[in-house]
Amino acid sequence: MRYNSLNNYLKTKYGCKIYKLSLSSGLSCPNRDGTLSSSGCIFCSNGGSGEFASDYHLNITEQIESAKTKVSKKIKDGKYIAYFQSFTNTYGHIDYLRKIFTEAINHPDIVALSIGTRPDCLPDNVLELLDELNQIKPVWVELGLQTIHESTAKYINRGYSLNIFDSAVSKLNSLNIDVIVHLIIGLPFETSKDIIDSVRYVCSKPISGIKLQLLHVLKNTPLEKEYLLNKFKVLSLEEYTNILAECLCNIPPDIVIHRITGDGPKSLLIAPEWSADKKRVLNYINHYFEEFNIIQGKSSL
Repeated sequence: MRYNSLNNYLKTKYGCKIYKLSLSSGLSCPNRDGTLSSSGCIFCSNGGSGEFASDYHLNITEQIESAKTKVSKKIKDGKYIAYFQSFTNTYGHIDYLRKIFTEAINHPDIVALSIGTRPDCLPDNVLELLDELNQIKPVWVELGLQTIHESTAKYINRGYSLNIFDSAVSKLNSLNIDVIVHLIIGLPFETSKDIIDSVRYVCSKPISGIKLQLLHVLKNTPLEKEYLLNKFKVLSLEEYTNILAECLCNIPPDIVIHRITGDGPKSLLIAPEWSADKKRVLNYINHYFEEFNIIQGKSSL
């Protein structure tokens, strides 16, 4: 079985190494500022899951140059994707959004703009702006769905229903904007069937990419309190890899796999401890994939 990895997709499309630069918009989230909630999703860190992002005190050009310096040993003579990662990056005044996104997309080394946000934070004026930007260079919108199951969504305090996600995907697709969906593997009380059902559901929608993320329990989050009370267990590396392989078998070859795991900041990580050893994790997954002939590459399954 072959799957369409992001690395393969970008090399095919651009003919060179492409690296994502994690930028910060300095924005908040309706699930944190009291509009919906003050505590956020239970797994989200104080940094809004953007601990690796550039310093939001810098302007966007400065953030891009700083981030380029950090990855300079990994990429030479390549190009970059401007990735607004932390918190909700369409949750701001339209004039400010226009300013930061335009500055990013017009940088000569940037080939695409990727914006992480919530599906309930895409009002018409933001969609119009994204449509304009998409005429300059490709725009990707990354939606943090995490699960299709309403009981889990309520438990993790996601703050919106599945029909809101469906509507957002439909609107973005009508503008020919690429949609990438984030799903978390290992959410409390979900079975492997629940996870596969989420994968199948989002793949039935007009999306271009999917991110499969291991659940991390991080310090100073509501999820940490639940974990320390032994209310749920995290997956082992073996369990995670088995489910991951099954997920890949249910993703059509035209959908790009943007991520198959993920590593939380070691300074904040509570569990699973095995995820802190990134080299071991990737070696184990790659060995498992080799054994079962799961190969990166654009091909039909």
